[in-house]
Amino acid sequence: MTETAITRLVAAETLVELGSEYPDVVIVGGDLNKSTYSNKFGAEFPDRFFDFGPAEQNMVNVAAGLAASGKIPVVSTFAAFGTARPFDQLRVGVSQPGLNVKLILTHAGLLTAEDGASAQAIEDVAIISALPSFTVIVPADGPEAAKAVRAAVETEGPFYVRLSRTATPVVHGGDYTFAVGRAETMREGTDATIIACGIMVHAAQVAAESLAAQGISCRVVNMATVSPLDEAAVLSAARDTGALVTAEEHLLKGGLGSAVASVLSGSLPTPLEMVGLSGYAESGNSKALLEKYGLTSTDIADAVKKVVSRKTG
Repeated sequence: MTETAITRLVAAETLVELGSEYPDVVIVGGDLNKSTYSNKFGAEFPDRFFDFGPAEQNMVNVAAGLAASGKIPVVSTFAAFGTARPFDQLRVGVSQPGLNVKLILTHAGLLTAEDGASAQAIEDVAIISALPSFTVIVPADGPEAAKAVRAAVETEGPFYVRLSRTATPVVHGGDYTFAVGRAETMREGTDATIIACGIMVHAAQVAAESLAAQGISCRVVNMATVSPLDEAAVLSAARDTGALVTAEEHLLKGGLGSAVASVLSGSLPTPLEMVGLSGYAESGNSKALLEKYGLTSTDIADAVKKVVSRKTG
């Protein structure tokens, strides 16, 4: 049985550890502290935990003020509410001055499931990647979430770490090395490369395994840092395998696929297929939604076969 972990819980436990190590870490929460597990930090450090209720714009403004005062503020709420609603405050109050605010947001993507379209953050990576000073990280699993949260807190500047609601497969050992802005090759291959982030990394690995049995060799790259993108890794994959597929639990416009396409079009045009969302979903079971909207290992494998057929060399 595949090991799983809840990234939002792992992140919350990591924040408690960081709270002991860094007395300037504070959390600004928004009425969903039990769901994000940020209440764990509040129980340990009640004088460094602030609940503003459903007032995300105010939360971000306060976080900016705390950062300007030398604190390391973490904004904790659902991804749908912590990115779109306070966008102007993030743009003017955090990104433009480059303040040390950390968005560690949960319930991203389709895995919010039964909460419905209004709570499914599928534009969040595009929204925050559009802000020049932000680093955007989409961890593939629990171990990577822990390292990403630690890196965000320990690195100066605005960060967004994107976390899921449900337990997801673990693809790393706890001793692996995480580096902000650097892609990770999970599997070598020669016929095509799958570049994935978040929960789609495990799906990409499953797809590559099934394709290997059919004689198609796939490199799998975990692009956890979506912004700034590891352009060197993209170009290396294009040169080495001649065909790329991107996979993300996010809208195709403005997400990982768009970023990879931009790199290729500017430097090394290469056949590219994208697996992702083209529109909003609805309330439903997580597994059923992933299947309905084409975010499974089978969909990735089909995209690989298609892109391989487009290779001319």
